Amino acid sequence: MYDVVALLLRLLKGTAYHWDLMLSGLINILMSVLGLPWMHAAFPHSTLHVRQLAFVEQRVEGGHLYETIVQVKETRLTSLAANIFIGVSVLLLPLPLQWIPKPVLYGLFLYIALTSIDGNQMCDRMALLLKEQTSYPPTHYIRKVPQRKIHYFTFLQMMQLLVLCTFGMYPIPYMKMIFPLVMVLLIPIRNIVLPHIIEAKYLDIMDAQHM
Repeated sequence: MYDVVALLLRLLKGTAYHWDLMLSGLINILMSVLGLPWMHAAFPHSTLHVRQLAFVEQRVEGGHLYETIVQVKETRLTSLAANIFIGVSVLLLPLPLQWIPKPVLYGLFLYIALTSIDGNQMCDRMALLLKEQTSYPPTHYIRKVPQRKIHYFTFLQMMQLLVLCTFGMYPIPYMKMIFPLVMVLLIPIRNIVLPHIIEAKYLDIMDAQHM
């Protein structure tokens, strides 16, 4: 986890993330013994939380506005407080939480999902499928990677996402059991299959955008 976000968010305290993942792994071993569902360390709000703790600097290049993260205030206090409030929310059941209409909650979750799309590289490249080459933003991977290769990469990612959604949301329970295996299979697909479709140098450039 630290390797993925450290360069982008300029994080310095990387060992904490490794300990978090180790603790999650140990807890999941206990969950397996007790027949309980696994917990996952990557909460949906984690990256948004780090983003809110960041000091951002804006600059204009080629008519486009860019934001650069200068520093992140790395602290566990805000995350600890947020998770304490999440735990305390159990005491609000059934009242007064049941007074909140479900459409309000659905609207809130939909808003959170849509706002988190901003900055997602895959979604940005999906939008680029409808644009001309000259209208591409001047990011370095578009300058170094041919347009067709970018579209190949985006299409393959969309197909992999479709496969994951099919296994993860299929109503038959046995299909959902295969979901972790499908995720593991994405590793050899990336390292063995994709280099035969897109040159490794182009894959490395585009993968770097997710770092």
